Amino acid sequence: MPEHVSSPIHGLFNNKSLRKTFLALRVPLGVLFLIVLLTQVEPGWFVPGLLVSVAGQLLQVWCMATIKTQKKLTVTGPYMFVRNPMYLGRFLLVSGVVMMTGSFLFLGVVSLVYYFYMVNRVRREEQLLAGLFGEEYKAYCRDVRPYFPGMKRFNPAGLWSFNRESVVQNNVLTNIALPCVCYVLLYVSTLLRAA
Repeated sequence: MPEHVSSPIHGLFNNKSLRKTFLALRVPLGVLFLIVLLTQVEPGWFVPGLLVSVAGQLLQVWCMATIKTQKKLTVTGPYMFVRNPMYLGRFLLVSGVVMMTGSFLFLGVVSLVYYFYMVNRVRREEQLLAGLFGEEYKAYCRDVRPYFPGMKRFNPAGLWSFNRESVVQNNVLTNIALPCVCYVLLYVSTLLRAA
C-alpha cells in the first residue's frame, strides 16, 4: 500500500483520543457487530467459520493462560514460536465468525481493519516491552518473528506453561464463555435461516 494512503490510516489507529473512545464503546460496538453477523450467517459457512474461530479462540486462551505480568518477559508457550500469538488468535477468532457470513468482501474489510489495528498496537506494545526488558527483549526479538511462527526458541519443557495466576488475571474463563455464547447465538441464527 502506498505511503500516502497508509500513513493517514496508521495515524488514525494511533490517535489516543479515538483509541480511548473506541475502548469506551467496545461493548456496544461488539453487540452491534454480533447483531449484523446474526442477520448475515449463511448455513453452509457456519461449520468452516466455527472451526477457524475455535482455533483462534484456543490459541488466544493458550496465550492468556501463559502470559506473565509486566514483571517477567513471557517466552514460553506460544510465545516461543511467535512474538504476537494472541493477536493471531484473535484474528482467527474474528475471521472465523465473519467467514460464517460467506462474504469474502466482508472478510476482506474486517481483515484490513484488523491488520492496521494489530500492526499499530503491536508497535506500541513492543516499544513498551523494549523499555521494560531492555536487552532481554531485543534478544527475544532477534530470535522470534512478530507474526510468522519459527522454531529458533522451541523448548518442549516450556510448551504447556499454564499459569493459574495468569488465568485469573487475564479473565480466561470470561474469554472462553463470551465467544461460546456468540457461537450458540450464531448457530441458532443458522438454524432459523436454514428453515
